Amino acid sequence: MNQVPNMISTKDLAYLKDMFKWNFNASKLAYHFSNETNNPIIKDMLMKVCHMHSRNCHKIKDILMDGLNEQ
Repeated sequence: MNQVPNMISTKDLAYLKDMFKWNFNASKLAYHFSNETNNPIIKDMLMKVCHMHSRNCHKIKDILMDGLNEQ
């Protein structure tokens, strides 16, 4: 499915909320541990993970904002 339906069910909204939390927490943890290491290869990899999860959070937020803007 390439398009978000006009109406998101309560169950879908709860799942989007969970997905946002998972990605947000993973992003925070990757950022934290990137600051804990001195190995530049591991630091770079953790920052890539951090940015990936951050992008996922933005995508979820955009889905929800598109739903608000259509009302």
